[in-house]
Amino acid sequence: MRISLKAITLSSAILWAFAMLFVGLIHMATHSYGGEFLRLMSSVYPGADTMPSLGQVLLGTVYGFVDGAIAGCIFGLLYDFFVGRPNALLK
Repeated sequence: MRISLKAITLSSAILWAFAMLFVGLIHMATHSYGGEFLRLMSSVYPGADTMPSLGQVLLGTVYGFVDGAIAGCIFGLLYDFFVGRPNALLK
């Protein structure tokens, strides 16, 4: 059974964007929450710093959406590839 590439791409994009938004908004309210996570993400997503501002949080959310979509699409393609070859790993 193949996976819907559109569904897995959008699901991954929304999930990762929500995670970035959620951590960023909580970090704006409580500076001690998520600082290390946001510092790590700022090394991957330029401009999405740990500075607690709405612009930075929204930029991180956009980066998360795009990154999640790419990861979900790759996962879906790999899944469909291996589902089409049930014994590919056993040979």
